[in-house]
Amino acid sequence: MAIIIFIIVLWYSGLFFQTFFLHRYAAHQSFKMSRFGEKLCYVLTWITQGSNYLSAYGYGVMHRMHHAFADTENDPHSPKYDPHPFAMMWRTKNIYQMINKEKIRVEEKFTKNVPQWKSFDRFASSWVSRIGWAVAYTVFFIFFADAWWQWLFLPVAYMMAPIHGMIINWFGHIYGYVNFKVSDTSKNLFRFDWLMMGEGYHNNHHKFGGRPNFGGVRWHEIDVTYIIMLGLEKLGWIKMNRVMATPKREILPRN
Repeated sequence: MAIIIFIIVLWYSGLFFQTFFLHRYAAHQSFKMSRFGEKLCYVLTWITQGSNYLSAYGYGVMHRMHHAFADTENDPHSPKYDPHPFAMMWRTKNIYQMINKEKIRVEEKFTKNVPQWKSFDRFASSWVSRIGWAVAYTVFFIFFADAWWQWLFLPVAYMMAPIHGMIINWFGHIYGYVNFKVSDTSKNLFRFDWLMMGEGYHNNHHKFGGRPNFGGVRWHEIDVTYIIMLGLEKLGWIKMNRVMATPKREILPRN
């Protein structure tokens, strides 16, 4: 039971900071927060993602490129140009690293106002940090795993953030339903997104990229991350950018 709880906590805590900080804040600036809040999110992202830490700068720039070039040859991750999800994520990893290490020239529109903390990213992305977290996960399994099948979850712990990305960027462009006609293959994976904390409403998000609420188009589309953001705003920790309500005439008939 300890292993299952550990994986669930790791899954949702890492996912929250990926969708809240890396995606909605770094890539889309759908809300504002203080400089202290931003630095705190860097540290909490490192703690929750651990061995698979993603930089706000690398993620933010790459995600903006995904929106700009969705399902074209310039898209950093599209199932259209790779034979299987692992090939896509390997290509994504290489592009992410080149962006994060500033080894390729990127247009200013993709980098403008994307947060960057170079010294912290160097530490959190270092092999010392990644291997340290991997060792910590392994030690936890040594102490608490009491059945052979529980060890199957250890690779998931090592690679959780890439797995999150694969679910949305591969399966979210192949399976699901569509609320809006867009120029790409993005789909809503779930009618209620219990697995990806709102990220699964991918078609909604591709239609309205800067909208803090990825759900809310149909009654069953509850975005858990957005609900948490409403609470953080009530506490005065963030201030969301208000986006106009979705025009009802644009919503496609239910399929």
